[in-house]
Amino acid sequence: MENTTASMIIDGRSYPINGEKNVLQLCRNNGIDIPSLCYHPSLSVFGACRMCLVECEGLGIISSCTLAPRDGMVIKTNTDTIRSMRKTTLQLLLADHDVDCTSCPKSGKCRLQELARRYNVNDVPLKKLRFKGAIDKSSPSLIRDASKCVLCGNCVRACSEIQGISVLGFAKRGYDSVVQPAFGLPLGKVDCVNCGQCAAVCPTGAIVSHSYNDEIMAAIHDPNKLVVAQIAPAVRVGLGEEFGLKPGTPVMGKMVAAMHRLGFDLVCDTAFAADFTTIEEGTEILGRVTKGENLPVFTSCCPAWVKYAEEYEQDMLGHLSSCKSPQEMGAAMFRRILPEKLGKDNKDIFVVSVMPCTAKKFEVAREEFSHDGVRDINISMTTAELADLIRELGVDFNSLPEEPCDDPMGLESGAGVIYGATGGVTEAVVRFAAEKLTGKKPENLDFKALRGSEGIREAEIEVAGIKLNLCQVFGLANTHKVCEMIRKGEKKYHVVEVMACPGGCVNGAGQPHTLQPDKIIPMRTSGLYGHDSSLKIRTATDNEQVAAIYKQYLEDTPNGHEAHRLLHTHYHARPKFVKD
Repeated sequence: MENTTASMIIDGRSYPINGEKNVLQLCRNNGIDIPSLCYHPSLSVFGACRMCLVECEGLGIISSCTLAPRDGMVIKTNTDTIRSMRKTTLQLLLADHDVDCTSCPKSGKCRLQELARRYNVNDVPLKKLRFKGAIDKSSPSLIRDASKCVLCGNCVRACSEIQGISVLGFAKRGYDSVVQPAFGLPLGKVDCVNCGQCAAVCPTGAIVSHSYNDEIMAAIHDPNKLVVAQIAPAVRVGLGEEFGLKPGTPVMGKMVAAMHRLGFDLVCDTAFAADFTTIEEGTEILGRVTKGENLPVFTSCCPAWVKYAEEYEQDMLGHLSSCKSPQEMGAAMFRRILPEKLGKDNKDIFVVSVMPCTAKKFEVAREEFSHDGVRDINISMTTAELADLIRELGVDFNSLPEEPCDDPMGLESGAGVIYGATGGVTEAVVRFAAEKLTGKKPENLDFKALRGSEGIREAEIEVAGIKLNLCQVFGLANTHKVCEMIRKGEKKYHVVEVMACPGGCVNGAGQPHTLQPDKIIPMRTSGLYGHDSSLKIRTATDNEQVAAIYKQYLEDTPNGHEAHRLLHTHYHARPKFVKD
């Protein structure tokens, strides 16, 4: 049995070990921020940067990320020798680094910059030798700048361990070592699924989200353009962190007010569009379950998962729901309703989606989501990019009043809001299915068996005498395991919900990045469920605005001809990367 009384001495004070696996994390749990560049709690330990050195009695100077705590261990974290070694390491890194910090998109959020300030590295008495290569902007979602790379390996491990793809890897040796895609090709030419988890764990500006903020402002300043925005559920519990608010604080009203001040003509809620997804996908699932055909049904909200399926799990494509993602359903309805309502041509309507996700930038560029030469969504921006725009234009976010979303898509249900957390899509559909099958609303709308933080979570829910075997999975490496179990006949599910990012959209790569995911992500998730429970409308079928649009524009028929034309799509196999 684990010794729950075990403790160790850190800088002269005793701290309980509490089962922690390495000294670095134990120190951080107790308010001692040992510096590091290559350590991230979501990834395996690498021990490459040598910033997290400590002095351990009996062992000497050793990296704290690789040091397992032991009862009675005595360490010092900040001796003169360690401080000097850390400063020297920083000087070596900066000598091998393109330090154009004022023009770097990561400026102010760069861990290397932060540590250089912290250790007063004001000069680098070393000759700069590394060649500054071209910046890779080939991906619609991400930008790579090898001159900012510190070889921490975080991106390599995230791509391998979380997503199981290994698009990035180390190449060459010694001083010539680099991190790059296969054969040194641009990121847009390999099998990247655009999830951005590499950028989420990168401590510098070596991999960042591909921002299109200038294009958005150009549209806002164009008098001929009607600029419409839609905001994803997870953004409302992430944006506040950019302005010093507690993680998980819902800020939808302030965000709408900020975007009105930025010049957006209409600001709508993607949670409203998620109600269409719930009804369309719920109807599709019930039809397949009733007939016992083409099971399991895989959700199709996550564009990184869809692209992964197209490349790596092609035999599962027929199992994907044909529903578009909520952002694309919302855009389809904008393009259908606004020209008629406002007398504007679609080419003069500029649609922006605010998403917690970098893969959405890829999704909006898919050919399936363009019609007559016009993209359904012109640009997708991330939570962090919206924060950048708010700061750029001098809007004092925290002092803003709350403002409601605009019609025709401004009324959200709680079921739409919880799409931002893993398991939320399934729970929204179960709420719908329970009402559809029984003819009345469930007394309890909180299906807590569908909530949790496990990478693979299973639940059995009985609705009107029908037992639904459900699976929620995040991380594409975990998704591959689920697909393999299905292929082998080891698991028989009715529905499999897939999110590429750990914890779901609340932890998307477009959200504020964190070195404390175990603490911050549950707070964001709790913020969504708290918002859900506070709303009067908690099911998609109770959203009167959704019902009105079905009646006026969709033949009042879920999964009907017009609904399929506007709200459904198809997916196709993509060839795996092969070097020319």
